[in-house]
Amino acid sequence: MGSASISFAQDLKKVMDLSHRWKFSIGDKQEWANPEFNDSDWEWIDVPSAWENKGFHGYDGFAWYRTTFSARQLHDKHALYLQLGYIDDVHEVFVNGVRIGLSGKFPPRFSTAYNVFRSYKLPPDLLQETNTIAVRVYDDGGEGGIIHGNIGVMMDVDAVPLDVDLSGSWKFKTGQYAHESIDQMESWDDIIVPGNWEDQGYKNYDGYACYALEFNLEERFAKDRMVLTLGKIDDIDQVFVNGVLVGQSGEFKPQTVHERSNSWQQLRGYYLPTNLLSASEKNTIVVRVYDATLGGGIYSGSIGLISQDNYIKYWNKRRNK
Repeated sequence: MGSASISFAQDLKKVMDLSHRWKFSIGDKQEWANPEFNDSDWEWIDVPSAWENKGFHGYDGFAWYRTTFSARQLHDKHALYLQLGYIDDVHEVFVNGVRIGLSGKFPPRFSTAYNVFRSYKLPPDLLQETNTIAVRVYDDGGEGGIIHGNIGVMMDVDAVPLDVDLSGSWKFKTGQYAHESIDQMESWDDIIVPGNWEDQGYKNYDGYACYALEFNLEERFAKDRMVLTLGKIDDIDQVFVNGVLVGQSGEFKPQTVHERSNSWQQLRGYYLPTNLLSASEKNTIVVRVYDATLGGGIYSGSIGLISQDNYIKYWNKRRNK
């Protein structure tokens, strides 16, 4: 077992501009996330802009934005991100009715994320020829809405070319011994991976937490030699697949953060033992994380499985750049 020790920043290139007029309505109905919902009688609003400056002066509360985009001009769908800039105060994002992102916490446990620049992974299996984006926003005071930023669909030109994308909604629980209740993970919170936990309702939380995911796998991948990629994790991690320890970023204890102070910048890639993955029953990934300060969690990068041969080719290509 092992992990990549070279660190890189994401290189995002805009492939579609979404800075234009979106459909907009104040209020809050969950059916507005549905791509089949008829929003023809909604207002138009410029994105980005504060709704306070577009005819909704003084309005605090819930509102929704909607727009569509075509995937026909997107040649590579495996490394795409929806970039929404800064949104005041709290929001969640749906694509084709599926939630792909969340920042802050809605009332009654309100926690603002107005100063967080947001970019969300677009799962390739979710994309269709025509796609509907719906953004639910809550503003507690002052300006509200999709305020400013470079809005669009971005491509990570240096992303790991995954064979199996595992980004999206995972289960999450805080606490040093959270992993011991893995059999009760259905009662855990939902969290978007990748994404900083500080921005998803766990503001100012430092310490231990646990991520978990159950997934099915095609037989061809179960038989191959695979690598589990977990992007970047703040600060250190310990990873189990089907109950087997497959990797960790040094000893899983707080002291390691001081010994490996740049661990939060390193891409995680863990080689899996042959015959560990199953095609006949669900597989389980458990990621224990310790965060010393700021940030927290599986916050960036490609999350999923790639064959060992393709992974080696990827790193050789990166090193030769």
